[in-house]
Amino acid sequence: MLETTIAGIGPLDESAMTAARQLQARLTKPAGSLGALEELSVRLAGLASACPPPLPAPAAVAIFAGDHGVHAQRVTPWPQEVTAQMVGNFLAGGAVVNAFARQAGAAVTVVDVGVASPLPAPEPDDPADSASAGGTEVPRLVDATVRRGTRDMTVTAALTRDEARAAVEVGIRIAGELVDAGAGILLTGDMGIANTTPAAALIAAFAGVDAAEATGRGTGVDDPMYQHKIEVVRAALRRHTPDPGDPLGVLAAVGGLEHAALTGLVLGAAARRVPVLLDGVIAVSAALAAAAFAPDAVGAMVAGHRSAEPGATIALRRLGLTPLIDLGLRLGEGTGALLALPVVTGAVRVLHEVATFDSAGVAEK
Repeated sequence: MLETTIAGIGPLDESAMTAARQLQARLTKPAGSLGALEELSVRLAGLASACPPPLPAPAAVAIFAGDHGVHAQRVTPWPQEVTAQMVGNFLAGGAVVNAFARQAGAAVTVVDVGVASPLPAPEPDDPADSASAGGTEVPRLVDATVRRGTRDMTVTAALTRDEARAAVEVGIRIAGELVDAGAGILLTGDMGIANTTPAAALIAAFAGVDAAEATGRGTGVDDPMYQHKIEVVRAALRRHTPDPGDPLGVLAAVGGLEHAALTGLVLGAAARRVPVLLDGVIAVSAALAAAAFAPDAVGAMVAGHRSAEPGATIALRRLGLTPLIDLGLRLGEGTGALLALPVVTGAVRVLHEVATFDSAGVAEK
């Protein structure tokens, strides 16, 4: 599945992008007056091979949840059980991501790819049912467990290569299900106590920066724990010396199950020519892995926001993506992506609905 998906990812359609730029130039507004929204609309036209591109709707949020062996290194003050408890909160509709999803009319799918603690029994996995995108259905839980949490990456590889591949392919499968159910845009979500530690390791490995540059405070650790967290990331990188030219190997050595699944979601969206709206530092660390697998996958990526985590800015710079909003968020779950969704929709709606100078009878300069 992974190789077939990668083979199906191609570059943006230059002719559609040219048509979108020409249309932007004819609309009743000064050229360039919508700033970054204009280029975003051009990229989405290239992704869809159509001008104007389809409206990015319905929207579907996929929240991948997993636990981490590196939690044993005390890189966070939160107990590991919170991962499962928050999954329950997502399913009950009580988290911030649920509130934002209801506001945006986005469907929420929660995927257990590696939570250590028991979860509520999942509903029947029918992608044509509650996976249908764009509504306010009760969030769906998908049991896609690869293993119950990763190993401690400071002691051994977090995952075997087969486990990392299986997690990536979970993400590819979820992307396909959501697109087949009608989703016009996918949004990344994540949940996993301690998951900013592997995210920092992934960013350091793919971007070639020191652990201190890529590591942030995550859920708000104090100064001593923050310094310890940097050393933990540095120790894992030193132990494994991951090769950025081998993205599966990097994910196996220092990644998380949700990071690998998000990598697959991005690849799956790119192969289906559907945009994927990235959330915070977990998502962009996975996006680096996706770009290492298939550089053209970047064409499907839209950076929803700039996370307060320093590694996120490094990753976005490496990907050549400019975030749509910058609100100092560091929650994860998909919250920043959901807040950015109306911006993406607006960029495309301009091409559909704004009159040209000729059609409106408005004089050009």
